[in-house]
Amino acid sequence: MQALSSILTRRPVLSSRTAASRITTLSRHFSATSLAMAPISKEIDFLVIGGGSGGLGAARAASSRYGTKAMIIEGKRLGGTCVNVGCVPKKVTFNAAFIAETVHQAKDYGFSLQETAPFDWSTFKHKRDAYIKRLNGIYERNLANDKVEYVHGWAKLLSRNQVEVTLDDGTKEVVNAKKIVVAVGGNPTAPPAIPGADFGTNSDGFFDIDTLPKKVVLVGAGYIAVEFAGMFNALGVETHLFIRYNTFLRSFDPMIQETVTNEYERLGVKVHRSTNLDQVLKDEASGKLTVHYKGAKGEGSVADVDHLIWAIGRTPATSGIGLEEAGVKLNEKGHVVVDQYQNTSVENIYALGDVSGEVELTPVALAAGRKLAARLFGPAEFKTARVDYTNIPSVVFAHPEVGSIGLTEPQAVEKYGRENLKIYKTNFTAMYYAMMDPNQKGPTAYKLICAGPEEKVVGLHILGLGSGEMLQGFGVAIKMGATKADFDSCVAIHPTSAEELVTLR
Repeated sequence: MQALSSILTRRPVLSSRTAASRITTLSRHFSATSLAMAPISKEIDFLVIGGGSGGLGAARAASSRYGTKAMIIEGKRLGGTCVNVGCVPKKVTFNAAFIAETVHQAKDYGFSLQETAPFDWSTFKHKRDAYIKRLNGIYERNLANDKVEYVHGWAKLLSRNQVEVTLDDGTKEVVNAKKIVVAVGGNPTAPPAIPGADFGTNSDGFFDIDTLPKKVVLVGAGYIAVEFAGMFNALGVETHLFIRYNTFLRSFDPMIQETVTNEYERLGVKVHRSTNLDQVLKDEASGKLTVHYKGAKGEGSVADVDHLIWAIGRTPATSGIGLEEAGVKLNEKGHVVVDQYQNTSVENIYALGDVSGEVELTPVALAAGRKLAARLFGPAEFKTARVDYTNIPSVVFAHPEVGSIGLTEPQAVEKYGRENLKIYKTNFTAMYYAMMDPNQKGPTAYKLICAGPEEKVVGLHILGLGSGEMLQGFGVAIKMGATKADFDSCVAIHPTSAEELVTLR
């Protein structure tokens, strides 16, 4: 009798939902005809657990570039956090918020716009969901085109060469693999154990909200909480943001922390600094929440809250998948311990992406997956292929946008010493705001951190309109080792905000 997984490789390209249904049907057929048989085994060269950016990059590269017999196992939707509950739907929502801001600012440019109805969140959400569903289908077609076997199910390590797969209907299959990659990503971190915490949702739940709320409370100081707060506020929602310290985005340069935190308050976000929630109550009749808090300024509460969103980080999804039983070491935060080549403590088992925690960004996971495939299955010149985790640019789609690459000023001082640094800074009002009322004008601020007599640029931090797009080009320059003289030698593009980075004095 043929193995279930060998039949799956010959199925036509299907949508994710149809594929899951077909797998369930096939599983029931085989379980009904072979109840007395042991789980069916399959031999694979390269088995990837997790269908996010890192896992997809590794599996597709191994198969399409190097002819490796590869399989990918995913229990949810293809694309992982980024595509389904992260970067992609978040940026779509940011675009909606940006348009809302632009509509409000249009009158200053001479436009007379009249909104006949409030923003239709429900229509927007349905279109956003449909877009994500199309992406899921594209990912599945790409796997088929690259001849990667795709199984919708849940994987558990049995040994360094064996994985048990539980399909949607509970049928189990054992897969033998020469090499296994763990790329399962993470899940939203659970809220603190305070009364009523479960009345809230997590950062994934943000994308399930069906109607635009009137009042929300977000808890968290990282980029997820900050981005959500900025979007809600721009769309007219009364937005409360609770942070444990005096500023948010605390892994970024102090200039960014202080300027953006202050700007959020100016824009109307109610930022509760140095404050923690200690109780959440729910009115059963209305469904509204009341959150109670304690902070540096005393105690208080926020009533009539439609949604409480815990956006306090993500935890690697390493529990219950057989890692420790197989001998794979985890660190104190639950991340898989890997070396610079993605090797774990167990031969033939590798880990990459958010689950290993080096730099938790989608392009980083994708690059790590492709590099690993090249090292394992590519020609000799790729045997030392690995990701360089220095000078990775990152962006926060806040209000205003934030971009950062390299060392923060405190990090640079610690590494080089204050006496060996030159800091160039500027802040100004972007030309876009020249036609606007003073209370409409957002900040723009740039910082260049240079080290040594050659003034090598070791850190660049920007905030203001267009920072997300702007950073990519400057990121290339810094990755190549640019100095202040290199910046100065570049003729400015006028009139732009970006020209200020090549004219700093």
